[in-house]
Amino acid sequence: MTSQAQFDPQAFIELALSRGVLKFGEFTLKSGRVSPYFFNAGLLNDGEALSLLAQGYADKLTQCNNVEVIFGPAYKGIPFVAATAVALSQVHGQSVPWGFNRKEAKDHGEGGVLVGASVAGKKVWIIDDVITAGTAIREVVTILQQAGAEIAGVLVALDRQEKGQGELSAIQEVQKELNIPVHALINMKDLMHYLDAKGENEALAKMEAYRVQYGI
Repeated sequence: MTSQAQFDPQAFIELALSRGVLKFGEFTLKSGRVSPYFFNAGLLNDGEALSLLAQGYADKLTQCNNVEVIFGPAYKGIPFVAATAVALSQVHGQSVPWGFNRKEAKDHGEGGVLVGASVAGKKVWIIDDVITAGTAIREVVTILQQAGAEIAGVLVALDRQEKGQGELSAIQEVQKELNIPVHALINMKDLMHYLDAKGENEALAKMEAYRVQYGI
């Protein structure tokens, strides 16, 4: 899939900051790590914010290959994939089939756990916000493969580029285990470039210290 669009990480960061989706400061994560930044996709809870994210995904997908179907894992991925399909059509003039899964299989109507476009024999891109442990992505990949899909790749909003339990990040573990590309709209290096360009030296120093301790 090709288009003139070039995704701009710095512009996306500006928009994410303006929406409060991205914040710099001091945040204690579930892991116990104290992070110098926080990305909260839960704040993408109105039309403007969702459109911002979807346009980012759509721009990025135009730079990817084998985009035959896009897929959103239940439940959070469902609005993401639907809005991305709209953005691909309205902004890029590309009509891409989309689908999602249910958490529980239906035994009436069309039945099953998959809803929307057929994935059988198709190259499918999975769209989600972040990969934390990779458990959810692995489950969705299994469901799609059982339905006859070929996984083309995964697209997430943020790659924290930090170690998980071992030496690899969660995204690297998924790439290695499943042998698929995982792309992110923005990553930690993009955040550091942004801070550097803005002359935010104190915040940049905290990011650098965090990267040295936990980075990959």
